[in-house]
Amino acid sequence: MLDVEESVRCEGCGSTLQMDDPGAVGYIPEAARMKSPLICQRCFRIKNYNEMSSITLNQDDFLKMLGSIAAKKALVVHIVDIFDFEGSLIAGLQRFIGNNPVLLVVNKIDLLPKVSNWNRIRNWVQRQLKENGLKVAETVLVSAKNNQGFDRLLDLVGNLREGRDVYVVGATNVGKSTFINRLIRDHSDLEAELTVSQYPGTTLDLVEIPLEDGRSIIDTPGIVYHHRLTELLPKRYIKSVLPDKPIKPMVYQLNEGQTLFFGAMARFDFVKGNRQSFTVYMSNGVNIHRTKLERADELFAEHKGELLTPPVLEDVEALPSWIKHPVRTKRGVETEILISGLGWITVNNTDGCELIIHAPRGVKVAVRPPVV
Repeated sequence: MLDVEESVRCEGCGSTLQMDDPGAVGYIPEAARMKSPLICQRCFRIKNYNEMSSITLNQDDFLKMLGSIAAKKALVVHIVDIFDFEGSLIAGLQRFIGNNPVLLVVNKIDLLPKVSNWNRIRNWVQRQLKENGLKVAETVLVSAKNNQGFDRLLDLVGNLREGRDVYVVGATNVGKSTFINRLIRDHSDLEAELTVSQYPGTTLDLVEIPLEDGRSIIDTPGIVYHHRLTELLPKRYIKSVLPDKPIKPMVYQLNEGQTLFFGAMARFDFVKGNRQSFTVYMSNGVNIHRTKLERADELFAEHKGELLTPPVLEDVEALPSWIKHPVRTKRGVETEILISGLGWITVNNTDGCELIIHAPRGVKVAVRPPVV
């Protein structure tokens, strides 16, 4: 029961409950204050109706919250999304958490094609960590959704925490709450679950889950990275752009001077090189359209938001203008191009070629060795 004289937190997102302002974080109607579990109206709507919400946590407040970990003895579980590895890494994490150890959890491996070589993926992750200057105590590949790798993850948490609190951190929509809900369901007596939604920014404050030894697992709000395309798109498109089942790679044989449009969100130009194949790893909800490079500008101007979707025209116009990212691959070097929040394209021929990636201003485009 909610006592308005006390500070009571929502059992879904962790925000302080209040009954004064329906438009503010933590609002709970009078009729719901006697119910159990106590969850705010926002969490109720996400949980029961999958409604979207425009309420988010102030970025400065998030950084302040993350920085408080440095003064504590804690194990930091950093969850990243294998579908957007570079886009979901927290830059400068060590600067915020001090000398506390980091357990890297690479989530959503269920999205990778079933024929994936897991040893190769582990080695790839280690190389990417080195490239990004992130030191971790251990790395584990998991699917919180399918429980894959979860037993090993729990063993690592038990071995590494040494009686300390466990802070779970990550960018929005990497699966933090799904991971913790799995922990609650399988390994604790708690009945309430954190709010889980395909929409970013579900957790709004620290949510503490008590452990038997008096310590806690603390879920933190997801950090919003605007270099991820999914943060720029209206939320109703998230379901189309973020895959929820294994990716089915699409192979395109392209001649020099051909273009691929990924809906009206990004574009891939094969500018120069021998005829070769390119493999696209994206959600099946993204429409891919092939055309000649010489017609690409005209096609986009005439058909964005119509033939080229998602998104629809009014939302295309609201996105930042596209920026060109020239990419030149080297002979004999396997190459992959990530468009953060959308997916990636693998260059299958190692003869070398010249490409241009068009993406909304601010969206991260990275060149890397192939993950699969």
